[in-house]
Amino acid sequence: MDIGRDQFSKWIGKTESHTDVLTPNAVAAMAATLNKHDFAVTAGQELPPLWHWLYFLAHTAQSELAEDGHAHKGDFLPPIELPRRMWAGSRLTFHQSLRVGEQVSRLSTIKSVSLKQGRSGQLAFICVGHEITGENGLALYEEHDIVYRESATARSAPPEPKPAPENEDFSRTITPDPVFLFRYSALTFNGHRIHYDRKYATEVEAYPGLVVHGPLLATLLLDTLLENVADCILINFEFRAVSPVFDINDFQVCGTQPNAEGMCNLWIKNHEGALCMSASAKVSTKL
Repeated sequence: MDIGRDQFSKWIGKTESHTDVLTPNAVAAMAATLNKHDFAVTAGQELPPLWHWLYFLAHTAQSELAEDGHAHKGDFLPPIELPRRMWAGSRLTFHQSLRVGEQVSRLSTIKSVSLKQGRSGQLAFICVGHEITGENGLALYEEHDIVYRESATARSAPPEPKPAPENEDFSRTITPDPVFLFRYSALTFNGHRIHYDRKYATEVEAYPGLVVHGPLLATLLLDTLLENVADCILINFEFRAVSPVFDINDFQVCGTQPNAEGMCNLWIKNHEGALCMSASAKVSTKL
C-alpha cells in the first residue's frame, strides 16, 4: 500500500469544536472503575487530571463505524488507508483546574500529518491539538499523537523489548481484566474492538489478548503519582506508548519522586520487566 504524502496536506489546520458539561455521573463512574471507594463527587470540585477524556465524546452512528469499531476516517481525520490505529502519546499543559458541573469547550486542530516507513511497514502519524476552555478561560492544552499501521499480516516481527527502568520510588501492580477494560471503553464511548472483543483482537489483529487502552494507562500513571507525591500541582505531563499492554498478565505502574526542578519520571512495565509506556511530569508544591 502506497500512501501519498501530499494528498493529506489539505487536512493540516482543519478544526472542529465541541461543548460539554462536566457531569458528576461520569466522574462517579470513573472513580468506581479505579476503585476509589471514598471518592465523593460534589459540584465544583476539581476534576482529576486526564478525566477530561470522559467528555467531548464522538457520538458516531452505528452505521458509520468501521470493522474495528472506530468511525470511518475522512471527516475530521484524513482518510488514511492503514487499518490499525493506536494512541501513540500526548503532551499536556495544565493552566487551571476543570471543575465538576462546569460547561467547557474544546477546539481541536490538526497540527501535522506525517508518513514514514518503519520496521513494521508503513506508518502514518497525525498530531491533533486540543484547547480546552472552562468558565474561567483556558484550562488545558493537549497535543494528541495518533499512529496508523499496516495490518498484522503485513508487519515484520516486533522489535526486541526495551527493559524498563529499575529506579522507581513507588509502584503499584494492576491486574487487568475484561470488565475493567469494558467499563473504561463504555465511559469513553470507545468502540475499538481490541479492548473488549477477544476474538477480534486475537484473530483479526493478531494480539495475544485484549489491549489495555493507552489513555487508561496514562490515567493510572498520574493517579499513582498523585497518590505518592503529597500536595503537588501538576504543570505538564507527557507520555509515549512503547509497546502494548494486554489483559493476560499483571503490569506495574512506576514512578520517581520529583527532583529539584519538580520533574518526575513515570513508566509502565509488563510482567517480564519490559517497558510499555514512558512518561514524565512536572509538578510544583501547593502553597
